[in-house]
Amino acid sequence: MDVYALLGILAFVYAGMVFFITYKKPVNIWSIGKIKAFEKVLGKKGTEYFFYVFGLLAVVLGIWLISK
Repeated sequence: MDVYALLGILAFVYAGMVFFITYKKPVNIWSIGKIKAFEKVLGKKGTEYFFYVFGLLAVVLGIWLISK
């Protein structure tokens, strides 16, 4: 297996975890100080949108790495 393909698959797994955590909002993860700081600056919906965009960028990175 190519190294780029492996990194692409890892990017997909990471994106899936970001989407899952953003959707479910587990209390033990969502109460981390960094996420609370994001909520202070961006608000609750802004923080969700930020993480969805971040996950989408990871998907795009995964596609790019696999197609390389």
